[in-house]
Amino acid sequence: MALDNFEISQLKQLLLDERKEVTEALETFGLSRNTDGGYDPNFADISQVTAEKGEAEALVQPLRETLIEIDEALGRIADGTFGLCMKCGKDIPLERLEAVPKTKYCAPCASLLR
Repeated sequence: MALDNFEISQLKQLLLDERKEVTEALETFGLSRNTDGGYDPNFADISQVTAEKGEAEALVQPLRETLIEIDEALGRIADGTFGLCMKCGKDIPLERLEAVPKTKYCAPCASLLR
C-alpha cells in the first residue's frame, strides 16, 4: 500500500523536526557539518587539542550521520522513492516509517543487513 500525500506530509514534518534538533545539537557543540570546532592550530599544547578534537568528534559523528540519513530521506520524498525499501523494493509499512522516518529498509531487509 503506497503512502498518500497526507502521510508523506506528516512524515516529512517528522524528518524536518528531527533535522532541526540534530542541527541545534551540532550548534551546541560549536560545530557545524563541515567545521573543525574552531581549534587554534597554534595552541601550545597540541596533544590536548588533539585529545579534545577526538572527544568532540566521537560525540558529533553520530549526529552528522543522522543528519545525512535525514537529508537522504528528504531526497527520497522529493524524488518519489520514499517509503520503498532500497533492498527489495517493497513498501515499508507506515508504522515503521512513523517510528523511524529516515529508514531506507523494510524490517526484514534491515535485519539481514545488520
